[in-house]
Order: sequence, then structure tokens, then C-alpha cells
Amino acid sequence: MDWRGRSSRLVVDYGMLGILLLLCIFFSVLTLRDQYPTGIAAADALYEQIASSTAKETGIIIVSRESGDDSLFAAALKARLSVGGYANVHAISGDPSAIKEELPLYIGAAGSPKIIATTQAFAPVVHNVVSQIAAAAEATIMTPPAHRWPTFLLPDNIRNVANQITVIAIIAIGMTMVIITAGIDLSVGSLIALSAVVVAWLIGQLGGAGTSAMGMILGSLGGIVLCGAVGGFSGLMITRFRIPPFIATLAMMQVAAGVAYIISQGKPIYQIPDGFIWLGRGVDPLLKIPYAVILMIVLYIAAHIVMTRTTTGRYIYAVGGNMEAARLSGIRVRMILFLVYTVCGMLAGLGGVVMASQLKSGAPTYGLSYELYVIAAVVVGGTSLSGGEGRILGTLIGAFVIGVIQNGMNLTNVESYTQKVILGLVILGAVLLDRLKQQGFRLTKT
Repeated sequence: MDWRGRSSRLVVDYGMLGILLLLCIFFSVLTLRDQYPTGIAAADALYEQIASSTAKETGIIIVSRESGDDSLFAAALKARLSVGGYANVHAISGDPSAIKEELPLYIGAAGSPKIIATTQAFAPVVHNVVSQIAAAAEATIMTPPAHRWPTFLLPDNIRNVANQITVIAIIAIGMTMVIITAGIDLSVGSLIALSAVVVAWLIGQLGGAGTSAMGMILGSLGGIVLCGAVGGFSGLMITRFRIPPFIATLAMMQVAAGVAYIISQGKPIYQIPDGFIWLGRGVDPLLKIPYAVILMIVLYIAAHIVMTRTTTGRYIYAVGGNMEAARLSGIRVRMILFLVYTVCGMLAGLGGVVMASQLKSGAPTYGLSYELYVIAAVVVGGTSLSGGEGRILGTLIGAFVIGVIQNGMNLTNVESYTQKVILGLVILGAVLLDRLKQQGFRLTKT
């Protein structure tokens, strides 16, 4: 292969990763803002500011809300001030009315000048309360100093992007296998709804909000197995009766959506225990990564190994590259096609379980238009709609591209209808690049 062929291959293999990095840089520039630390980080920053400008005998009052990062901020700052030699430190917390009631008691005891330490988020409330207290007129309100940093690159936002794409990315694994065989599965969006409804309904039958862990596992397996059966049925229609994949899966999309409405009677099912949200909303305390994201990563590693290191993976590529040649070489083409549609259905069912866990309910409206996002992730990730070419890890990159675009547009206040236009153009551009890539390789080989 000459240098032009090698450069073309490099563009195909790593081009979307470069685009993902460029998107991250683009939205980082657009969302560069003053960022204020929270929690323990806010306490550390404010302590440094106080220590560098305030005498040890100064009276300090820490004002905060009672929950979340504010509680951590107040406890950490009080501890640091105590260690730093500040003896006249008080802390009060609560809503504005409680602050207004307690603050005058401490203002008199704190000495003069007075420092009121609070978070940036709570500062407007504190300013309002202080303005109504005559004894606090000379008090100085101090907040943690700001620093310039892109909102897009905040750890919470990065975790949010990863968590938001989990359902799409998980299903995209199966869709990648299907598209590599030159097929398509339009039923995955409806299978999300079907799985979520079945899981919620089964959990309700097994005890509802009081269901045991085993009941939740059985309910989840029920939704996954049912969706796998639907996917297998689509594969059977395609292989046995030679129904085009587009038509077969379009029909099953309608069937799955209808069954979801019948089971739920058109209403969300909320009989789900609090423990069920562990998968969708839980975060690993050590890694600070959502459990759903960890599941997604494990599935991608497993799928990558299957597609690159096993006979089954090679057969999937062979069927998509030339189905007749694969059949003549002894590959059981029908079995491979049945397998990929079944796997795609099961992963759609797993996506429904994750969504039900995230939303703590099951509803027939879940998964609307998700088939488009899943297909977009696969195509943007470099899988050819003509079949025979694609990479699992490329699909993960494609899912992140879709997620980054959506998240970036939300952060930059792009309204929802415009977002649909942009995402549609992204999908069209990815398909166009796929066609140009195929033509380019043919010209190179010629």
C-alpha cells in the first residue's frame, strides 16, 4: 500500500477521534466561564484567601445551607480555620429565615471587624439577609475566589456526557454488528420502551416497592430475554423468509411499541423500589464513575474482543463483506444473522433496564427516536452501511461525538429544534463521508 493508501487508512481509523477532540476544544472555548469551587475545594480556596488577609483574632461566621456541598464546605472551612489559629469562629446553616434569626446572635459575639464566609451560590441570600440586620452593616462577606475554566470540561459535566450516552452506546454495540452484516434494526427504540415497561410490570408483580434484589434481577432478565426474543424473531424473518431487514424491523418496531402500551395501559409504571436506581443513578465511590458507564465500558471491551479475537467476529465481517462468498466458504450465514439480531435485541432490552433504573419507572414513551441516535452513533463511528467494515471502538467514539454535540449545544443555549437540525446534518454528513470513503478506496485500489 502506498503512502496515499496508508494516509487514507489513518484518516478512516482515527479521523473521528480527531473530530471528537476538535469538538471538545470548540465547546471548551465557547463555555469558558468564571468557575467557583464547591464543597471541600471551596473551603480550601476560601481559607487561603482568609489566611492571607485576615488577622487571627478576627471573628468569622460561616453561613451555609444545610445540605449537599454547602455542609461539606462549612465543616471543612471551620476545621481549617481552627487548625490555622482562628479561635473566634461560628457556623450557622439553614434557610434564609433561619439565617436571619440566628445571625444577629453571633454578630455581637464575633467581634469587629467581622467576616461572613459563604459560598458563591448562597452569597446573594446572605447579602439580602445582612442588608436587613443593622448590626451586620460593617461585616465583610467573603466567598471562594473564582477561576477561569470551561464549563464543558468540569468533571461533573464530563460524567454527565458519559452517563447520558450509556443507553445509546450500549445498544449501538448490537447495531454495529447488525450493520456490519449489511443489515439494519429499526426496532431498538421501541424495544427500550418494551423492556422498561416489562421490567417495571414484573417488579410490580413480584412485590412492587418492596421487591427483593432477586425480584429486581428477575424482572430485569425478563425484559432483556423478551427483547432478545423479538430481535431473534426479526432475524428469523430476515433469514428464513428473506424479508428485507428494513421492513422486518420496522414491523417489529410497531409491534413492540403496541405491546408496551398494552402492558402499561398507556401509563407509566412507578412500582419500583429505591434500590433499583443503583444501576442508573449510582456512582462508584472510589472511581467517581457512574455504574452505568462502568457497565458500558465492560460491554465495549467484551464486544471488541469478540469482534477482533474470535471466529464469530470474523464470520460477522465475512457475511457483511460478501454473503454469498461466506456461504460458499462454509459459514452458517443464517445463524450469524440470527445471532446478531438477537444480540441487538438483548442489548436494546438492557438499555431499557438502564433507562428504567435512571427514571425509576417504565413507560411506553421511552426510547422515542433512539433508533436514529443509535444508527447515527454507529455510522459516525465509521461503520459502513454497505456492510463488512466497522469497529466497535469506533462506535463508542461515534456515541461520544453525538453526546458531546448535544451537551455542547445545551450548554450554549441552542434551542431544541435547532439541535434536531444540526444532528440531522451530522448524520447526513457521516453517511456522505462513508460513501466518499468507499469510492476513494475503490479509486486507490484501481
